[in-house]
Amino acid sequence: MKSTEKKVIIGNLKDQIDSYSHFYLTDISGLNAADTSDLRRLCFKENIKLVVAKNTLLRKALENSTKDAEELYIALKGNTSVMFTETGNSPAKLIKDFSKKRKRPLLKAAFVEESIYVGENQLDALVAVKSKNELIADVVALLQSPMKTVVSQLQSGGNIIHGVLETLRERE
Repeated sequence: MKSTEKKVIIGNLKDQIDSYSHFYLTDISGLNAADTSDLRRLCFKENIKLVVAKNTLLRKALENSTKDAEELYIALKGNTSVMFTETGNSPAKLIKDFSKKRKRPLLKAAFVEESIYVGENQLDALVAVKSKNELIADVVALLQSPMKTVVSQLQSGGNIIHGVLETLRERE
């Protein structure tokens, strides 16, 4: 491969790393053609971009990117494919479901919510990671809960007072 081609590939990888919020480094070696096609279809359905890259080119792209992903370099061994996504836990769920029937893909590392996860044992933690929007929704629900309680108590109190007044009026 010529150095100009390598620069183009590094530039494309860098742009993808910078433009996506989350990415996973996986090993899909050992999958036959049919399984690889199935995996690519599932990735497409889940809005995950699957890219196979050489480790040296991927490392240079990571070095040139705006993300601090130095801890991922340890995972750049063997066959590496990258899953780019905007939803932090969707590739983890896909990997977990897909690898139930097959032994691959294996999680090597991930950059999710500005944190780095290294190793296959981090898959369950990544499945449980909530997105920024999910966390905001949880906070809003927590903030609304006391207000809803106060409003409902005030409304029920008004009904009780109204009932007492009605009873007193009927007695007269």
